[in-house]
Amino acid sequence: MNFRGVVLASLALLIVIVVSATGADIADNVAIARLKYPGGGDWYWGSSALPNLTTFIRQNTNIPIAKEEVRVDLSDPQLFNYPFLYMTGHGNVNFRAEDIEVLQKYLTAGGFLLANDSYGLKKAFVREMKKLFPDQEPREIPFNHGIFDCYYKFPNGLPKIHKHDGKPPQLFGWFVGDRLAVVLAFESDIGDGWEDPQVHNDPLEKRTEALQMGTNVLVWALMH
Repeated sequence: MNFRGVVLASLALLIVIVVSATGADIADNVAIARLKYPGGGDWYWGSSALPNLTTFIRQNTNIPIAKEEVRVDLSDPQLFNYPFLYMTGHGNVNFRAEDIEVLQKYLTAGGFLLANDSYGLKKAFVREMKKLFPDQEPREIPFNHGIFDCYYKFPNGLPKIHKHDGKPPQLFGWFVGDRLAVVLAFESDIGDGWEDPQVHNDPLEKRTEALQMGTNVLVWALMH
């Protein structure tokens, strides 16, 4: 069995464990849920992104990923049915005290959050993470971390999809114990790379890199 075969065989068992930990119904497919966050930011940005990512995952892995995008906020009683949250945008996010409490429970139960800075989100997101993790500063995830080679190999870390400020892409993380539970993709914009080709006119190579990196994040989240 090759490396990907080993990964997927492990996922067949681990998906059951992860979704059970968060309270999900394991009879359903694993769904990626888009987080509707307060603060005025455009949480809805990129309507074609998640459908394209889930299509790619269905075509290239055996992960039982749901086809439809789910949208939740932190007050939604269905939140704990979704082991993987995705949020994106360009501006502000301002979690309320009750949101922080729920998100803390969600992450402690085994949930995972991927935040994609689509240009302008980082400052507010890092500020809000300080409420959630008062004793942590964002840690840059090194290129040799398993998230960069758990399915597809990215020896140089996050792919650079959009220019933004022309800085190198970085992946920042926050931890619950030893487990990487929250990541922020900065100066990369993998989320825009998931969108339909005509939205940003990204070349196929860049779109493929973005979709592969998104797959890696999901695989890592479900295996840890």
